[in-house]
Amino acid sequence: MKTLEEIRNRFKNDHFATDATGVIIDSAMPGKAVCSLTLEERHMNENQVPMGGAIFTLADIACAVAANGYAEKKTVSQQASITFLSPAKGERLIAEASCLREGRTTALYSVDVRDELGTYVAHATMNEYVIHEGNIHK
Repeated sequence: MKTLEEIRNRFKNDHFATDATGVIIDSAMPGKAVCSLTLEERHMNENQVPMGGAIFTLADIACAVAANGYAEKKTVSQQASITFLSPAKGERLIAEASCLREGRTTALYSVDVRDELGTYVAHATMNEYVIHEGNIHK
């Protein structure tokens, strides 16, 4: 089984999530992942709460790690839906992604985003498309 460092290394080229946004991969196992983001001024909107795009990016990378971290196959997002439930009250966001169903060509993931105080910030569902050799355009 891959180590956490190997998983982090695999996703280091997701520059927007890791470099621009500052997401950290906290844990990963097949079909599951936890990622977090320490909130900074750059993540806030004009109301001084985390911007939806920052929350979505965190959910998206958590799903990607859950789907691709241990798999020999690769997936890409086919569809994503997020519901913002409450403004974060804490200083850190934590996204927990888990696979609900995995098929031959698609997979369905659920991602819950909370802050470190337990505030339920957002819920996302994400459909992943399994890339088979020759079925994706470059």
